[in-house]
Amino acid sequence: MSDMALLRIGILVAGVLLIAAIFLFGRPKRLAQGKRKEPADAERQRREPVLGGDLEGDGDSVAPAVEGEQVSQPELGLPDVEAANASDLGKRPSQDFDKIVSLYVAARAGQVLRGEDIVVAAEKTGLVFGYMNVFHRLVEGHPERGPIFSMASIMKPGSFDMATIRELETPAIAFFLTLPAPMTALDAWEKMLPTVQRMGELLDGVVLDDSRNALGRQRIAHIRDDLRAYDRQHQAPPLTKSPRW
Repeated sequence: MSDMALLRIGILVAGVLLIAAIFLFGRPKRLAQGKRKEPADAERQRREPVLGGDLEGDGDSVAPAVEGEQVSQPELGLPDVEAANASDLGKRPSQDFDKIVSLYVAARAGQVLRGEDIVVAAEKTGLVFGYMNVFHRLVEGHPERGPIFSMASIMKPGSFDMATIRELETPAIAFFLTLPAPMTALDAWEKMLPTVQRMGELLDGVVLDDSRNALGRQRIAHIRDDLRAYDRQHQAPPLTKSPRW
């Protein structure tokens, strides 16, 4: 199996985990009615969730499964809540969303994306570090409206720890646009696409679509059409005029 095939497998798994984690975070838990059963002491130990993860263990590389051996699934969820809440910059006013559009910048075969390079490239493209310890593109002059889109690592925990950023190596980074956004879906896409493409240039990486294939013109046109349709479906209905008697 080629290095590119292994990379796509790793990005596929991490992408599913990333989107699932966002979904879990975006849906606050409801308190169960009635008497709550207290967990046993062993169950009270908190397991911190993550945004993303690799295929096996805690390693930084994606390894193929040996024939007859099952690949263990990494823990799913979000980064440490206490650290993530250090900044609300980039937090969505509402955690409800109904669509996610994602892109990736992947390292070329035999290479990795390094933490320091990612931070420098993010600053050059106008991304800011904030909520959940990931990067966001905000509405200029209106940060309170939440992120237009965000960027995370595909390696668990998905967030960026600035204290150890020099040690970070990841095969790819993920960009995700959650809808509804603080602007129309198409306008948000037109903000995200050039940013991702520029990040790819700065990091000497490859831009991939949500299916982990190289992003081409045909795919870009299809996404634009899809987001135009989304905007039409979510426009406010026109006001009906009262009949004249």
